[in-house]
Amino acid sequence: MQSIKSLYRIGQGPSSSHTMAPRRAAQVMQQEFPHAHHYTVTLYGSLAATGKGHLTDRALTETLAPCSVDLTWLPDERLPDHPNGMRFVAFDPDHQPLGERIFYSLGGGALNTDPADGVTYPDRLMNEILKTCQDEGQSFWEYVEQVEGNEIWSFLEEIWTAMQRCIDNGLEAEGRLPGILHLPRRACSFMNKARLMGPGPLLDEAQLAGYAYAVSEENAGGGLVVTAPTCGACGVVPALFHHLQKQFNYSDRAILRALATAGLFGNIAKHNGSISGAEVGCQGEVGVACAMAAAGAAQLLGGSPHQIEYAAEMGLEHHLGLTCDPVAGLVQIPCIERNAHAAARALSCARFALLSDGQHRICYDDVITVMTETGRALPDLYRETSTGGLARVYLNRLKNPPPV
Repeated sequence: MQSIKSLYRIGQGPSSSHTMAPRRAAQVMQQEFPHAHHYTVTLYGSLAATGKGHLTDRALTETLAPCSVDLTWLPDERLPDHPNGMRFVAFDPDHQPLGERIFYSLGGGALNTDPADGVTYPDRLMNEILKTCQDEGQSFWEYVEQVEGNEIWSFLEEIWTAMQRCIDNGLEAEGRLPGILHLPRRACSFMNKARLMGPGPLLDEAQLAGYAYAVSEENAGGGLVVTAPTCGACGVVPALFHHLQKQFNYSDRAILRALATAGLFGNIAKHNGSISGAEVGCQGEVGVACAMAAAGAAQLLGGSPHQIEYAAEMGLEHHLGLTCDPVAGLVQIPCIERNAHAAARALSCARFALLSDGQHRICYDDVITVMTETGRALPDLYRETSTGGLARVYLNRLKNPPPV
């Protein structure tokens, strides 16, 4: 398992797998073939099925400019190693091929060609990490610091600053989101209405939802966000941590430690399972984000390592089987609303874990195993292809509206 620096990435939305990773692949091609005149890019599987809604074409053409790009979309074909496959061919001015590369977008902006980052965690499973922390008297964030070094804190400070900036930008923005759904931004409205509520659970719920909507709407609009663990699930962690910091006046240092712990749980899911919606559905995106947020929140609220692990386990367990069927291939319906509900559930999981002594029968490692099995058993139409589920029902209704 490598550094959590490869889990938290700052980049443009709306999709880490369909926007950020193709952009990074195009940059690799530019570096390898600096004298290329034009390119052909073939997109396979989920990348082809929902790439236009996720702005894959724009990411590629903008990155490879001024070279021209000929795009081919093959949603019914896939390359052998992952549903998100891309084939690039670079050509010289005489239309002779200079070279060909195949990339796989693995989720969270990662590519199969990414070099090792030099950090290797000695433990692969959460149960192993729990035992190490127990033996050494460590907390999770201390374990991360021991492996990653002190420089992890400056990195996480940058990540937290970017998350907060995203919340601020999302709360100020109004108007419609791009795309054929003409979905209005709601974060600003949520916060304005929240100001009319007196102190209490309704106010807390409205504010938490407003923060999650702010980040998710920024992502849907192609703004700068942080993968946590993906763009499609980027609203959960920052919304809950921002909410808790404002509510309990936690220091930035405490938040950075919570981010370290959240990143550790996200990393376990990424390396032992998947965070790719095209591979395991939204349980690998919003489900893992909920686990990350629950773990960090339980730590902020004073939980022990076993209680923190229990909170994360519940956060993921109760998202098992969650499909990825974005309407019109856009990261809007149900994605934005889903981030808000996952943030609320993460807080609930953290509180529930603190009521217990942290002992439970199903561990976080078990849930990751089941998530992976469940996700790969899902038909393709429920794994980020927008050919089934909510996406199919909604578009069918638009084509065949009920009689008035």
